[in-house]
Amino acid sequence: MIEVSALTKHYRGKKAVDEVTFTARPGRVTGFLGPNGAGKSSTLRILLGLDAATSGRALINGKRYRDLTDPLRSVGALLDGAGPVPERRAVDHLSWMARSNRIPRQRVREVLELVGLADAAKQRVKTYSLGMRQRLGIAAALLGEPEILVLDEPVNGLDPDGIRWVRTFLGDYAAGGRTVLLSSHLMTETADTAHDVVIINHGRVVTQGSLAEVTAGHASLEAAFFALAGARW
Repeated sequence: MIEVSALTKHYRGKKAVDEVTFTARPGRVTGFLGPNGAGKSSTLRILLGLDAATSGRALINGKRYRDLTDPLRSVGALLDGAGPVPERRAVDHLSWMARSNRIPRQRVREVLELVGLADAAKQRVKTYSLGMRQRLGIAAALLGEPEILVLDEPVNGLDPDGIRWVRTFLGDYAAGGRTVLLSSHLMTETADTAHDVVIINHGRVVTQGSLAEVTAGHASLEAAFFALAGARW
């Protein structure tokens, strides 16, 4: 489970995250939505131990990220803009991650097969297309077979087949009792994937609840998003 409680982050006196509170539960895909600058990335960075909160807390199975033992086995993450060294081969990148968390090397081959990169495993990352880099990022997130996935724009750069694969995979992953937190700008895709939705804007949670609750009275998730958050941009 992911628990974010009264999370606040100041940057140079400005509140990027303002008393954000939500829970992402096991067996559910939680969509985390908001416009650029809404506070999504700051929240995820604090959750994953990359930034410190000014106040409040963000916990993964009741612990801060930095207190996790073998974190890749607890939570797998893909952050927009993050990636491996371009000159490194994909298989070497994943092998290094596996060794750092005492994950068997066999798992590297398994995740490369899972995301469709087995034939490109020995290519250098700099030769990869954007879609291939996204697949590699998803492979890295899955390396430790974690109970929790935190994914920021996971379908960015993927072709329709890749997008469909991600949608199906995340649904199956959550159905196995795991937790998925999915940050995205794609409303239709999120509506096809998420069970619960959290909408954030100007650093504050605008609304949250099940997909049915958030979209009640609106034609779509996109319509609900603009009605609930658009006026506050």
